[in-house]
Amino acid sequence: MARATYKGAVLAESDEFELVEGNVYFPPDAVNMRYLRPSDTTCLCPWKGTCSYYHVEVNGARNEDAAWVYPDPIPEAERIRNYIPDKRRQFAGIRLAND
Repeated sequence: MARATYKGAVLAESDEFELVEGNVYFPPDAVNMRYLRPSDTTCLCPWKGTCSYYHVEVNGARNEDAAWVYPDPIPEAERIRNYIPDKRRQFAGIRLAND
C-alpha cells in the first residue's frame, strides 16, 4: 500500500501504483482531488510527454506545484496516463508511506 499525506490529510492511497523515477504515481481514483488546485505550470519530459501541475492545499497550507499529471502521454508512457504522483523529494511536507 502506498499513501501520500500532507499536513495530516491523505492525498492518495492505493495498493495499485506505478513507480517511475523514484515517484509513486497513483491511479486517478486513488487521489483525493479536493486537496488539489490546478496550476498554470506545465513541463515537457522527452519520454513521458507534457504534464500539468497541481498545487496541494490542506487547511490553508499550500504546496506549490507539488503534484502533476500526464493527460496525454507519449505511447511509451501510456501506463501513467492520468496517474498523479507526489513531488515529495523537491517540496517539504509531503510524506509517502509504502508498506
